[in-house]
Amino acid sequence: MARNTAHTHGPPTVTVKGRDVRLRTIGFLLLAALAVWFIAANTESVSIRLWVSTVTLPLWTVLTVTLLVGMLLGLLVARRRARR
Repeated sequence: MARNTAHTHGPPTVTVKGRDVRLRTIGFLLLAALAVWFIAANTESVSIRLWVSTVTLPLWTVLTVTLLVGMLLGLLVARRRARR
């Protein structure tokens, strides 16, 4: 007969300077640093054709706005899923 053992497993963590840090947090920080580096490396101007007009902006502005909109949509979807 199998024993009924209740182990509560928390999220995976790594100890950094005596503090437990989630692996998800480390991954998020690495992705954020990579995004900032990528945005900072792309500074030339680009032309973006909208439905009616064409806009010329620095590429870093376009990338930053795209990143922020993506994060906002991701947070909205996560909040909606959490309610269910």
